[in-house]
Amino acid sequence: METIDAKAFLIDLDGVLYVDKNPIFGAKETLARLEEMGYRYRFISNTTSKSRRTLATFLAGLGFEIPEEKILTPAVVAAERLRSEMGRRCFFITRRDVLDDFEDAGVVVSDEKVDYVVVGDAEADFTYERLNRAFRLVMDGSKMIALEKDRHWMGAEGLNLAAGPFVSALEYASGVEAEVVGKPSPQFFEVALRDLGASAEEAAMIGDDITSDVGGAKAAGMMGILVRTGKYRVEAVDRSGIVPDLILGSIAELLDHI
Repeated sequence: METIDAKAFLIDLDGVLYVDKNPIFGAKETLARLEEMGYRYRFISNTTSKSRRTLATFLAGLGFEIPEEKILTPAVVAAERLRSEMGRRCFFITRRDVLDDFEDAGVVVSDEKVDYVVVGDAEADFTYERLNRAFRLVMDGSKMIALEKDRHWMGAEGLNLAAGPFVSALEYASGVEAEVVGKPSPQFFEVALRDLGASAEEAAMIGDDITSDVGGAKAAGMMGILVRTGKYRVEAVDRSGIVPDLILGSIAELLDHI
């Protein structure tokens, strides 16, 4: 049986531990066993509709006892970066809950004369009015930060548009390229590995997205493990040209390969 020589893991959440509000069979038991075996791990997610605090509470409701300090999201990384630029003003197209991570870092939320336009997964809040306001701010000189640029995510009723298509629309309209903070940004993986206390060579990323998870991890020097749950699509893997180090039916199979 194929094995993978990893001492630490970065683990995606949505699509790997759960889909919508349903835990993946065997996921909780796998995490418990990793803990018993002494593996280091952190949870990294491109989720930008929930703050880290809310995400930890949501996971607890699914039976995952994961402290929020073990969860890294694009909002947390972006907020920490902006913390060093005290007084910066930002216009947000995100869910209101995500603003908690930024406000905790001292970021000023504003609708005018801003330094940055920050775009995350706003779902129903992706209105023409908000997008047009963001477009005008960028045209007036504001920089643009994309918390993530995923194409889609898997919900209870099927695939849903993520932030990526809306970020691309703003880039196309303004001619300005957004700085991507979440996966597959090398910065995101660097922050996660530093928090994990592991080098890229000894760590593996487990995710359901061939580009953001596996491709991003491999570009950062890590091993990439793809699971066939969540948004996994064989045609997307074939188109990507990315070769995972390991493909699993689900995270429940991980213990058979370490």
